[in-house]
This record gives sequence, structure tokens and C-alpha cells, in this order.
Amino acid sequence: MENYNQTSTDFILLGLSPPPKIGHFIFILIDFVFLMALIGNLSMILLIFLDIHLHTPMYFLLSQLSLIDLNYISTIVPKMVYDFLYGNKSISFIGCGIQSFFFLTLAGAEALLLTSMAYDRYVAICFPLHYPARMSKRVCLLMITGSWMIGSVNSCAHTVYALRIPYCKSRAINHFFCDVPAMLTLACTDTWVYECTVFLSTTVFLVFPFICIACSYGWILLAVYRMHSAEGRKKAYSTCSTHLTVVTFYYAPFAYTYLRPRSLRSPTEDKVLAVFYTILTPMLNPIIYSLRNKEVMGALTRVIQKIFSVKM
Repeated sequence: MENYNQTSTDFILLGLSPPPKIGHFIFILIDFVFLMALIGNLSMILLIFLDIHLHTPMYFLLSQLSLIDLNYISTIVPKMVYDFLYGNKSISFIGCGIQSFFFLTLAGAEALLLTSMAYDRYVAICFPLHYPARMSKRVCLLMITGSWMIGSVNSCAHTVYALRIPYCKSRAINHFFCDVPAMLTLACTDTWVYECTVFLSTTVFLVFPFICIACSYGWILLAVYRMHSAEGRKKAYSTCSTHLTVVTFYYAPFAYTYLRPRSLRSPTEDKVLAVFYTILTPMLNPIIYSLRNKEVMGALTRVIQKIFSVKM
């Protein structure tokens, strides 16, 4: 590992560091996943915008999830691709701060948005008569705006701290993006107080929302069990299982990474887990919501038919 002392203002992102024999294969695979994520999330946003049947709170929130995922993966992968193609793994001090800010903002916003989506399903299934009032357009806008604002405030606090601490060791970050915990290993001051704030922040943005989601779906499952309509139960189970799948894919690796103390973490394990929630999840979300959702597939069919009818 190369050494970069404090006289250098740039950081060095060591990346995934795969064996040379499989490096090109991983590069091609990441490019494919990135392309699929772009196509999937853009398609989901356009589909919800174009089809009037999807102009509901549930799909409005889903379009925001796709927007977040689209920006999420675009914050990480283009830099990885550039580093691989040109062999230049350096990133400026300010550039590292910007990447860290957007990553943390989008991560926090997605965690809160998934909680809002769970609340939406809870109201729709447990209080269907109150749904129009509890999930009005104004409420949806407040949920979305709140998710972005709270995520950005939290991100700003972490990023400012990371840019203000002195770095006197190697400038080589053993990660493929500017992850604050990975940056802290290069600091020449004691950061245990800040590590406690990271644990607290993770608890607020991951543990508490996950508990809220679990409670929501506990009530939902109880309400679904009491339904007399077999078709209604089937639809409710389909919708809820889809959302729970997305929640599990996102929360589990994230929480496992950030809730562990530094002594129990390894750079290799952190990078593998980070691939899951920064690269794979943004690709999987639109696939899960489209393939397992009859309303989305129906909307896709209607939009395609409309396009072909216009051409004819």
C-alpha cells in the first residue's frame, strides 16, 4: 500500500482490489448492474409519471425511491469506472467530501422513505376508509420533503466533521468510495466520541425505522389474516412481501456494517457489504417492484400499447 502523508491534499481510493484474473470480469459486471439500475429506475419514474392509474400515494413514494436509487448508484459507480479505466484512484479532498455528503444524504433519505412506504401500506390495509385523509398529497409531500431534509442535515454534520479532523497517516482509503468510517482510520486524533455519534445516527436512521416497519407489518399481517376476501388477502400479501424484500435487502447489510465497533470490522467485509447496498440494491428495487406487482406490469402494457397506437 502506498503512503500519502499530510502534505498531499488528495485521498486515494483503493477500490475493491480484486485478484487481477477476475478484475475485468468484476468491472464488466458492475457496468452491467449500473446500466440495469439506470434503465430500471428511469423506467419506473417515467411509467409512474405517464400512467394515470399509478398516480396514487403508494406509487408517488415509489417514484421517489427510484429517484433516490438512481442518484445513489450514480454517486458511487462512475468514479469506480473512471478509476479502473484510467488507473487514477485519487480523489480531491473536496471531491471526497462531496461524494460522502451525497451518499449519506441519499442513504438517510431512503431509510426514512422506506418507513413512509410502510406507513402507507399500514393505513391502506388497516384503515382503508381513512386512507384519503391520512395519505393525502400534502402528507406525501411532507414525508418526501422531510426525508430529504433530515437526510441532508444528518449528512452535512457527518461530512463537516470528516473534513475538519486532521489526517496524518496514509491518505489511502481502503474502500471504493469516501465512506466516513473508512476515512476515520486515517485520522491522527482520537475519534471514539464521533464513533459513538455514528452508532447513534445509525440507530436513529436504521434501527428505529426498522422497528416501526416491523410493527406496521405486524398489524398489517393481523389485518390481512382477518380478511374474508381471498383475493384481497392475496393482493395485500403480494404488496407487503415486495416491500419487506426491499427493506431487508437495504437495512440488513447497512445495519450490520455500521452498528459494529471498529475492532470487529474488516475492510474486505465492509466493501463486500457496501457493494450490496450501494450497487446491487438500486438495481434490484425496480425489478422487485415491477415483476411482483400486477399494477406496474399493467401500466407498462398500457403505456407500450399507447406508444404503438400513436406510431400507427
